[in-house]
Amino acid sequence: MKAPIQLTVNQKEYALEVEPSAMLLEVLRDQLKLKSVHRGCLEGECGVCTVLLNSEPVNSCLILAVQADGAKIITLEGLLKHGELHPLMKSFVENLGFQCGYCTSGFLMTAYSLLNNSKKPTEEEIRKGIEGNLCRCTGYVNIVKSIQAAAEEKDSGNWW
Repeated sequence: MKAPIQLTVNQKEYALEVEPSAMLLEVLRDQLKLKSVHRGCLEGECGVCTVLLNSEPVNSCLILAVQADGAKIITLEGLLKHGELHPLMKSFVENLGFQCGYCTSGFLMTAYSLLNNSKKPTEEEIRKGIEGNLCRCTGYVNIVKSIQAAAEEKDSGNWW
């Protein structure tokens, strides 16, 4: 028997019927077709499935969809504004904060939350803040650099 849930995803409201055992990751990807929410380890270790759940970064592979009933969720698609990249996304492009790109959406969502909750984080605070996100391609140097540059943009008032 399916369970009814209501979600606000990227400022759009949804009334859904989900299997009681369905993970939020599956609902976002398979039912709502939000492909920025990647499948990774499915154990909460890699961070590629990170979304903001009521403004907090969470691994969507660890949250049952029914647990998110009534929640406000933001995915990477929610950072776009009329098709324009968010300043944080632009910073990752400009500072080469990605290589293969598979982990990038998780890093972006974690960094977005970090920057919204910290005026100007230090390098140490950034590294601590992204601990739950793994990248096999980079040494994290350009990821940190991208987040630092985005913090400067935010500080200058160029932030949505």
